[in-house]
Amino acid sequence: MQPFIDDRFLLQNKHAEVLYHDYAKSLPIIDYHCHLSAKEIAEDRRFHDMTELWLEGDHYKWRAMRALGIEEKYITGSASPEEKFQAWAKTVPYCIGNPLYHWTHLELKRYFQVGVLLNEQTWKEVWDHCNELLQQEGYSARSFMIQSNVEWIGTTDDPLDDLMDHQKIAQDSSFSIKVVPSFRPDAVIEINRPSFLDYVSKLGEVADLSVDDYGQLLQALENRVRYFHEAGCRMADHGLESMPYAECTLDEARVIFQKRKEGFALSREEEEKYQTFTLCFLARLYYSLGWVMQLHIGSIRNTNQKMFQQLGPNTGYDSINDFFFAQPLNAFLNRLERDGQLPKTIVYTLNPAYNYIVASTIGNFPSEGVKGKVQFGAAWWFNDHQDGIIRHLNDLANVGVFSTFVGMLTDSRSFLSYVRHEYFRRIVCNLIGSWIEKGEAPQDYAFLGKIVQDICYFNAKQYFDLS
Repeated sequence: MQPFIDDRFLLQNKHAEVLYHDYAKSLPIIDYHCHLSAKEIAEDRRFHDMTELWLEGDHYKWRAMRALGIEEKYITGSASPEEKFQAWAKTVPYCIGNPLYHWTHLELKRYFQVGVLLNEQTWKEVWDHCNELLQQEGYSARSFMIQSNVEWIGTTDDPLDDLMDHQKIAQDSSFSIKVVPSFRPDAVIEINRPSFLDYVSKLGEVADLSVDDYGQLLQALENRVRYFHEAGCRMADHGLESMPYAECTLDEARVIFQKRKEGFALSREEEEKYQTFTLCFLARLYYSLGWVMQLHIGSIRNTNQKMFQQLGPNTGYDSINDFFFAQPLNAFLNRLERDGQLPKTIVYTLNPAYNYIVASTIGNFPSEGVKGKVQFGAAWWFNDHQDGIIRHLNDLANVGVFSTFVGMLTDSRSFLSYVRHEYFRRIVCNLIGSWIEKGEAPQDYAFLGKIVQDICYFNAKQYFDLS
């Protein structure tokens, strides 16, 4: 029996236990931002072994293994699945203090009933046990979602995607979980990327028009947004290294686009002007359709050029950015609010030093009749550990009204990552329980339990209009 994963895991007082077990534990999961493959859900993918299920594409684990000096062949290279699993098992004990240590054992316990710690001595026992179960019914992609009590998820999808897999899922009456796309047009926003012009050409093809000028680019984007809308999409997502804002007219944006199309290098000011105008155009479109706009701000991606050339993007070589933030974020939201076209917006910061900036900014743009119209997004990526979640919740509570928060997400490509919702719920309950214990909150379980349920489920259900 794993001594630290029991009914009291992360619950440090009786109040936390009551709040979790009586109010949070059994709630369904709304996972409004993830990177699961719609194709794998549509096909109800079966996994050959634990390496395929657990290590494929998981750059969190890859980074931990590299930190121990494990050879790349045991991470993304030519080693056998069994050898890769053994290398991960060797890594796990040294991840103590990292959320990977908790997540690993939660996943093994919740989905495979594994009652031992994973390490160099137990890896073969765990490998054989889990692989045997993977061959049985109830261990497919959809089964993991059903077992996790998932109700609704939002995937992350490129504007070029035909969304056929989403349509297949929606038409399958045997599968009740809603799987909806999210519009992620980063490749159009990042005008200085080497691949920008090639991407714009492909965008024109799928939008069924030739993109020869900026006006046609905007039309192509609108065509794709409306295509996504017809397929059930109600969210957009933008990954931004920093928050751009520079006043820009349509004519200026046209000139900047044409300059880039002709192969000229753009200045930082020109890049920000193009990004600002394009983001504002999209935000107004989202508003007109009733979408939620998500802004994931603050990552530096692909920092190791050698490994980027060897492995490509999303392989574990990204970091936290620092940048000028408060003024452009407020200016962007204010521009949309001034025009009466600010959609529901979730702002995430990867840099926790900016927590108070975001927490104070969201309170500047309320809307009558809408609870928490602009949200401080969940502790994300390098922050989705116990300390990061507590810091996020405390900072939000200190500056705003944390009871309006729309809760946790997995931000993951793994079908086992739903334990992160349990992890989050336990932390929330323990935080509130600690306030009761210290006499900072009343011992009113009905009232505080309702707040717990809202944060863990009902706020998101209302915010994304899932009723």
